[in-house]
Amino acid sequence: MRRFLTLPDVAEALNISMSQTRALIKSGDLEGIQIGGRGQWRVEEAKLDEYIDRQYAAQREARRSQAEQPS
Repeated sequence: MRRFLTLPDVAEALNISMSQTRALIKSGDLEGIQIGGRGQWRVEEAKLDEYIDRQYAAQREARRSQAEQPS
């Protein structure tokens, strides 16, 4: 298993566009690093997994909050 993913790899894994992927990195929602002379972005697989886990947790919390609201 490789440790780092390119931004196209991340975009494919999340089924989102490259611009959405860059926005996640820029906002800090998804942690990445710039490497090399051209400053290419890489995302550690573990960081992508953490991001996905946080999104699942946020969805669970949103559903829980909706269920607790009186009708």
